[in-house]
Amino acid sequence: MSEKILVVDDEEDYLHILKLLLSSEGYDVDTACDGADGWEKLKAGGYNLAIVDINMPRMDGYQLCGEIRKSETLKETPVIMLTVRSRDEEQIWGLEVGSDDYVTKPFEPSVLVAKIKSVLRRSRQVGLDG
Repeated sequence: MSEKILVVDDEEDYLHILKLLLSSEGYDVDTACDGADGWEKLKAGGYNLAIVDINMPRMDGYQLCGEIRKSETLKETPVIMLTVRSRDEEQIWGLEVGSDDYVTKPFEPSVLVAKIKSVLRRSRQVGLDG
């Protein structure tokens, strides 16, 4: 069974690119067009990883990550922030609210895939140890 990834971004182009890229790597990819839609999909369950943009309507990526970390059932879900926000303090804040990694747009596809594999590997190890 392939691992299931939710990509949450309000830019249709990024949703399309990420779905193509990650599907070609063997992942089962679902998308959400904003943070609130992403939160509803995550609560429905079954995701191994969320890739989250920061700048989105209704619920931004920081808020979404915070909700994931507060949730008893979802708090262990790995989160990678993928955003145009590249200032150091924004990256620090993203990590402080609970993201597992932070990637800036535009991104190098091979680097993003390597980071996804790394975060999922760590998540599986925590699941085995916990």
